[in-house]
Amino acid sequence: FSSSDEFLSGLKKTDRLHPVISLCVYYGEDEWDGPLSLTDMLCIPEHLTPLVSDYKMNLIQIRNSDSMIFHNSEVHTLFDLSRLIYNKEFDKIQSTYMNQKFDTELSLVIGTITNTKSFINHALQSDSEGGSINMCRAFEEWQEECIQKGVQQGIQSGITQGEIIGTLKTYKKFSVSKEETLKNIITDFSLSEEDARN
Repeated sequence: FSSSDEFLSGLKKTDRLHPVISLCVYYGEDEWDGPLSLTDMLCIPEHLTPLVSDYKMNLIQIRNSDSMIFHNSEVHTLFDLSRLIYNKEFDKIQSTYMNQKFDTELSLVIGTITNTKSFINHALQSDSEGGSINMCRAFEEWQEECIQKGVQQGIQSGITQGEIIGTLKTYKKFSVSKEETLKNIITDFSLSEEDARN
């Protein structure tokens, strides 16, 4: 040390510290509506705001991660597939991931984040068999899971299970687009767009 100040502090005048960068990865299905900085959490008079040191939160939302570039392929798949599941983009999921095999851990994480039981079940089964998960079967079961949820919501709205399943099978059989199916369900069952989409 060149001075007593350096000796007492344990730092040389030319020493520099490495920054610690905190990231908050939010994987909720709804949009983040919490604070994004320390000042967002404080109740301070406006004239004192410039005097308060603010700490910004670096937020990464899975739901809005489509513009992000990840160098790790599994992280990219995790964010991309989770986002597509949240947005219910079945066609894109099928065309991009249908014939791929995933590592058990990746499938478990995606299933846990998106609360997709079929992914979790296939991952656990695959893990006990010592292999990777075949996404084709997992997606088919996931679509069936989504149909069953829709059936339950329809039943709560007063529509019979037979009517709903019959309609969905008819649209699937003739390869009707997602948008066309939505319009038909709204018309056939006199539902709001939100109920039909669910």
